[in-house]
Formats: sequence, structure tokens, C-alpha cells
Amino acid sequence: MTLTATTHVATATPARYIGRLCKHFAHKIPVSFDQQQGRIEFAFGLALLAAEDDGLRLSVHAEEQEQLAKLQHVVASHFERFAWQEALTLDWQ
Repeated sequence: MTLTATTHVATATPARYIGRLCKHFAHKIPVSFDQQQGRIEFAFGLALLAAEDDGLRLSVHAEEQEQLAKLQHVVASHFERFAWQEALTLDWQ
């Protein structure tokens, strides 16, 4: 069974964050993205990013709770570093 956590961030520039996150990780792991969506394939799970009318939806998927927690931490820490100008944070559900 795959475990999932999602979060939504209100931002006027979701495509910018999709590009930044995906380009950052593309140096080490498989990534695909465009202006509307991104896919980051970690060894311990998957992160999906989707631009929406009112912001950015992020979801992480893993097989085990520890892997899911690690994905949440890795994605959130990088996103928050890239989003420092807007002071955005992720609240996983």
C-alpha cells in the first residue's frame, strides 16, 4: 500500500517553484517537469507537483511511514529555502 501526504501553497508563481525544485534535484535523480507539473523520483518515494489556479499542490508517495516522513522533510526543506522571499511553508495533510 502506498502512503500519501499532500499540501497546498497559495502562490501566484507555482511554475517557478516547480522549475526550481525539479532543476535542483535533476542533477542527482530522475525528474520530469513543465510549467504545469513536476515529477521527482527519489529512491525512497515519489514527489509530484501541480500548478493550480490559486497556487501549488505538492504530494509525496512512499511505501513506508519512515520514507514518507523523509520525503516530507526533504521536499519541505528545499521548497522553503527556495520560497524564502514569500515566506512560504508546507503544512502536510
